[in-house]
Amino acid sequence: MKRYSGLVLAVLMLAVGCSQEPPPLKVDLSKRENVGLLRESSGITYAYLPQYSHTVSYKRHHLIVEFLRRETGLNIRQVFPDTFDQHMEMVGQGKIDISYSNPFIYVKIARRYGARALCRVVEANGRKEFRGQVICRADNRAIHTLADCRQKRWIAVDPTSAGGYLFPLGLFMSHGLTIKDFKELAFSPGPGGKQEKVVLAVYAGKYDIGTIREGTLDVVKDKIDTREIRVIANTPWYPGWVYAARAGLDPVVVKKIRAALLKLDGHNASQRRILEAADIRGVIPAGDHDFDPIRKLAAQIGMRLDK
Repeated sequence: MKRYSGLVLAVLMLAVGCSQEPPPLKVDLSKRENVGLLRESSGITYAYLPQYSHTVSYKRHHLIVEFLRRETGLNIRQVFPDTFDQHMEMVGQGKIDISYSNPFIYVKIARRYGARALCRVVEANGRKEFRGQVICRADNRAIHTLADCRQKRWIAVDPTSAGGYLFPLGLFMSHGLTIKDFKELAFSPGPGGKQEKVVLAVYAGKYDIGTIREGTLDVVKDKIDTREIRVIANTPWYPGWVYAARAGLDPVVVKKIRAALLKLDGHNASQRRILEAADIRGVIPAGDHDFDPIRKLAAQIGMRLDK
């Protein structure tokens, strides 16, 4: 009996001992260490200006991103801003390291945030420049020339879209038409897919005319019968789309990425596949001065680059 009582007492003592909380830990709050905020994800970010839907942006550029990873050994990932303004803001915030954009967006981020051109592309048609188009429905008998666009309803891509608004605006102004001469001016709604939405809006008869970059009709040919769309006029040619590095990006990283982009060769079968997916023929060197014609056009149409 005594042996049993002793065993019970030992168990009770052990239980009481285990239930006791450890002594409180004293923290000296006078000793602190500043911890910098980490980026949302490590690596180099690459963004295609969202002129088309995110799906199209991914399909066109994921092979280039993969190529850059292999060639540079850097962890490069594609990010997807929703709007042109967001794309610019993310460059300024350091959230986009490598920007692929139209030349108007480039001259803006160069002026505002110190971004610098790395290289520019050769279009799929072999030209080093690109242009915009003014379109209407093919069965619209009231519109045949730019002059016929007066007092018509106009839908454009975005206020900062080159081929989808600014090039055509310059074209209209050179023919004596200002924004006030149109019955309505609207911009394509929602994030991404703005070029396609312009064509679809004109096709549906919601607007009389639309402005897009050349090549957009090929993007929507699986959605509509593009024979129902007529090109009224083409704008002059302007410097092509440009790769730019944000201010402050490590010069070693910039050098690696620029060298890799310039290495893309359409005569190489595997690399030709990469270029064709992006709807470009090749990549050529570029400097900031190449985009002076864009700055001149901006001045002509009264566009401020610092806002």
